[in-house]
Amino acid sequence: MEEETTQENKELENNEKKEEKTENRELADTKLELEETTDRLKRVMAEFENFKKRSNKEREMLYNTILGDIIESFLPVIDNLEKAVEAKTEDENYKQGVKLVLKQFNDVLTKLGIEEIKTVGETFDPELHDAVSSIQDETKGEKEVVQEFRKGYKIGTRIIRHAMVVVAN
Repeated sequence: MEEETTQENKELENNEKKEEKTENRELADTKLELEETTDRLKRVMAEFENFKKRSNKEREMLYNTILGDIIESFLPVIDNLEKAVEAKTEDENYKQGVKLVLKQFNDVLTKLGIEEIKTVGETFDPELHDAVSSIQDETKGEKEVVQEFRKGYKIGTRIIRHAMVVVAN
């Protein structure tokens, strides 16, 4: 009987060892599966963050493009208002009214993030300026903008309209 009990004990121990090995294998498989799932989750989260950033950037670019196109159609109106302010008139009230309308336009442009391109005294930059003439003037620097014919505007890095300028030397 003792032999049978010892035999049974050995079988029980073997069964327990097999079960323990099986449990360890299952635990290792579960850990591996968890690591793979965690890794996939991290990748999906990173892809989603990149998608959000890309979408925001595209939306901003689209907004600037549309806004720039709309503002471009108003620029001749602003140019004409500036000419009207410079014109000589005896009616000062009329001139003040035109100045106020021009100021309103400029305030709206500023509010929308639209900037005038700096010209006179700046170095000529073909990405910002459109040279319509050049002059020789020894008192001015190399490629210095000396006169502005038409204002240029930009929104962010997008040029809405190049400034028309005269360049020295």
